[in-house]
Amino acid sequence: MSYDIIVVGGGHAGIEASIVSAKMGNKTLLLTILVEQIGAASCNPAIGGLAKGHLVKEIDALGGVMGKATDECGIQFRILNNSKGPAVRGSRAQIDMDAYRIYMKDLILQTPNLEVRQELVEKLLLDSDSIQGVQSELGRQYYAKKVILTTGTFLNGKVHIGNFITHYGRMGEPSAKKLGDNLKELGLDVGRLKTGTCPRIKASSIDFSVMEQHLGDTPPPPFSTHTTPFIPKKKQLPCFVTYTNDKTHQIITQNLHRAPMFSGQIQSIGPRYCPSIEDKINRFKDKERHQLFIEPQTQEATEYYINGLTTSLPYDIQEEIIHSIKGLENAEIVRYGYAIEYDYVNPTDLHKTFETKKIKNLYLAGQINGTTGYEEAAAQGLYAGINASLSIANKPPFILQRNESYLGVLVDDLTQKGTKEPYRMFTSRAEYRLLLREDNAQFRLGHYAYEFGLISQKHFLHIKQCTEQIKNALQYLKETFITPNIATLQRLEKLGEEKINDKCTLLSIVARKSFNKEKLCELEPKFKDFHTIVLEQIIIEARYANYITKAEQSIRSSEELKCIHIPKDFCFHGIPGLSLEVIEKLSNLCPNNLLEVSQISGITPASIDVLSLYIHLHKKLPKETE
Repeated sequence: MSYDIIVVGGGHAGIEASIVSAKMGNKTLLLTILVEQIGAASCNPAIGGLAKGHLVKEIDALGGVMGKATDECGIQFRILNNSKGPAVRGSRAQIDMDAYRIYMKDLILQTPNLEVRQELVEKLLLDSDSIQGVQSELGRQYYAKKVILTTGTFLNGKVHIGNFITHYGRMGEPSAKKLGDNLKELGLDVGRLKTGTCPRIKASSIDFSVMEQHLGDTPPPPFSTHTTPFIPKKKQLPCFVTYTNDKTHQIITQNLHRAPMFSGQIQSIGPRYCPSIEDKINRFKDKERHQLFIEPQTQEATEYYINGLTTSLPYDIQEEIIHSIKGLENAEIVRYGYAIEYDYVNPTDLHKTFETKKIKNLYLAGQINGTTGYEEAAAQGLYAGINASLSIANKPPFILQRNESYLGVLVDDLTQKGTKEPYRMFTSRAEYRLLLREDNAQFRLGHYAYEFGLISQKHFLHIKQCTEQIKNALQYLKETFITPNIATLQRLEKLGEEKINDKCTLLSIVARKSFNKEKLCELEPKFKDFHTIVLEQIIIEARYANYITKAEQSIRSSEELKCIHIPKDFCFHGIPGLSLEVIEKLSNLCPNNLLEVSQISGITPASIDVLSLYIHLHKKLPKETE
């Protein structure tokens, strides 16, 4: 059977890749091990968080489905870092993980141009160095112009609970061992990574009365711009907080020799920013306690996830640990925590479109690229699906820059720098995070979604109108001056604002921390008809105007570096002022321009200046003639 695009894997990356491929007019096939597990939340029952929320907002802006599904299935919505600046705030939602899975499965099955098969892929079919299709365990062969692998933790997946080892891709589900072996045979640079999950507890066995209660925000903030005004469909539930203690730490310390990470049973590297509880206790011996979030997994709240207690210790030790914790003394474990090792492909083996360099028309997305997290996976799946679709249509690739989106930062980090541990997104990874806020994702990326046919014309015209209003309003505030006359001082006093002593722009008044949307409409009645989103953007852009200007200047400087191309015959060796380490890195990575050079770890501004000079001299040298 023949298709335009085949997507392998029904996780968060596979969902976005297959839906966007179908929406862009391609005959698409999704192959997955278990259809009922499409969209399963393998680990924590939540979407978003710091920087991860940015990715979900960008997925939504580009026409993806994760944000809509979260709004549909959310049981608690919060803005993290809400007291801080807008650049570092992050939306997060607890989800009913059963409802989320069912929603995604039904969406997949109802999407036009998209077929689904429950089959385990064992082999890639190649013609020379180009992908032709895949072969399943049933011996069936499916052919396609493009194949996107979104295999999650299933490639040679191996589960560890104490000294118990079994070959699963997720507890109870078979691993894709033959496909993992096949990728190695085909010459891809395959390595091993590790991640883990925590025990799940029966709700009726928990004493919530001794724990701290954490409620969501009121009103609940939605993820998707398509679900406003937003009224959650699910009952909103609290989370709870408890802590480890001396007894917990003693149990873990005395049993480290039984932990697969410390016994040598696990050799691969896990996520640095989501360590197991045994790793935390070992590394932070001086810490008296560690915070644990007790999170409901469904609206019925019959089972709870212990966020912060990832472990692969033996089941008997897990029970001791749980029972040592306040509120969990009589807790019944429904599912034990475990660690899982799996294969991934070195992401420097990918072009910036996520097509592999060694096999044409083969794309990779999600944990196979060395990342961790539902949000990172979904963003990559969307990106790979768009690029595969554009390639079929013989259109230019979709390459997001670091100054355009968090997704652009993620793509650039993976393909240019690679990773030796599971990569997760942080706001600190984005140099231009003041420009890449959650609140402006649709204004940054909506035009791409419309160009690709992923959002309606009506929605795009709304984005366009809002963008124009924001631009004109800021220009007006910047160009309109006020003086400290009686009328002005009375207006400011009425608004509850401090008086001015000198002539100033309206922008400087709006930029005050004390200013808000309501005051803006009182100050300038012509703004009263503007959408709330527009008013919020005007306030934020005014407040951070000076910093935004500096960031835009930095981008212009970067664009200048991007324009200084490095000739193909340029030799880095023997250039005075470049260290041997710098020369080795440049020779191995072969950057195309000075912007790419500047993004390489360990490259100093002085090295860039030296290179700029020698590139200029190189271009002046007479070329040899035959």
